[in-house]
Amino acid sequence: MLKSLYRPTDMTVGSPWKSIVVFTLPMLIGNIAQQLYSTVDSVVVGRYIGDNALAAVGSAVPLLNMLLVLFIGISAGANIMVSQYFGAKNRESLSYTIGNCITVTAIACVLLIAVATPLIRPVLSMLNTPESIIDDCADYLIISLVGIAGMGYYNILSGIIRGMGDSFSALLYLLVATVINIVLDIYFVAVVNMGVAGVALATVIAQIVSSILCLIKLSKMREFFDFKLKYLKPVGSYVKTIVRLGLPSGLTQAIFSSAMIIMQSLTNQFGEQFIAANVVIMRVDGFAMMPNFSFGMALTTYAGQNVGAGLYDRVTKGARQGTWLAVGCSTVITCLILIVGKPLMSIFTETKDLVELSYYLMKILAVGYIAMAVTQSLSGIMRGAGDTVTPMWISLITTVAIRVPIAYGISYLTRTTELPFGRCECIQISLVTSWVIGAVLTALFYRLGKWKNKAIH
Repeated sequence: MLKSLYRPTDMTVGSPWKSIVVFTLPMLIGNIAQQLYSTVDSVVVGRYIGDNALAAVGSAVPLLNMLLVLFIGISAGANIMVSQYFGAKNRESLSYTIGNCITVTAIACVLLIAVATPLIRPVLSMLNTPESIIDDCADYLIISLVGIAGMGYYNILSGIIRGMGDSFSALLYLLVATVINIVLDIYFVAVVNMGVAGVALATVIAQIVSSILCLIKLSKMREFFDFKLKYLKPVGSYVKTIVRLGLPSGLTQAIFSSAMIIMQSLTNQFGEQFIAANVVIMRVDGFAMMPNFSFGMALTTYAGQNVGAGLYDRVTKGARQGTWLAVGCSTVITCLILIVGKPLMSIFTETKDLVELSYYLMKILAVGYIAMAVTQSLSGIMRGAGDTVTPMWISLITTVAIRVPIAYGISYLTRTTELPFGRCECIQISLVTSWVIGAVLTALFYRLGKWKNKAIH
């Protein structure tokens, strides 16, 4: 029984909701473990270094997410191709897809380090990062960038493994890395006194370990594909398909990260305490979003395998059942946030005013998690079927055309002598508004059904 958990799962047979749940649970635990990376970072920083250091890590996160968009795009393309070729039982195409993804990732790592490293400090200055935290911000980002290969390869390799229906192995390796991260966090910060740099170094080392474990796992899966040198050589048709499928997902993340950077510039105007409050909110938000992201990824693999096998009725049935499961989980989480939110905030800091501010802002966001359950689930179905462009456009509209103008508009309209930059709630109000509109648009385009004509041929 235990051995079967490590094997790829054929999601084209059996009860759709059971397949989705069995596949989602390890991913949900894994996503929670991955969220522990940043959460432990924040707890250690807030408790051992201080609120300003906590704000520094928070200001660095949007830029770090922007650096990862290349790998998110490659991972998305790999997941779709692997799941469809696996569902179609196409061994040769599966082998070339995996090999080319590994090579493309290596090229992306080299280019990213060379281009982005000199730009970190100028960009932080451009974003009005307070002088009191800019040095720590820069240290965190430079160390993270140098170790970007670990983060990149874990995203791509775990995406490949999940595409073949094995969500348990990726979970196991991530749990190992999480333990390493926690131990090193405490050692580098509390014992060695490395400060924010120690937090970044701990995360990089842990990510490298998880990526190596994923690579070892892939090398042992010869039953389903061939892992030979010839498949690592870039082949135009496969690279183009990876880019075609992954580019919209990468652009979606780039759009989101760009908006976060623009919003960070506005956030920075409200001062260190508000920046620190947003860090606390992001950490709790990360856990609240985990079921949504997990169901979305599970439905991507589910749709990919069934589309590859030509089972469109089964895709529709799974989409309905999976979305209801995601909505149910998010409703429970929203209620929990409203009930026990304040004690959660106090884990990160002992500053009472910071806890109160964080909890107040978190309550504004709470209902948005239910809307995001719909968005992530139905977007996962469309991506798995090969339609990665529609979710990209929806993200573009909600993030750029809706969220940013609302945030800056509220900030401008609420300015007073006492509040020279307006009301800080503008950040959360704009976010929850974009989530709700995004859910409506996603449901509409899913119902139109054009995603059914996007399968890989």
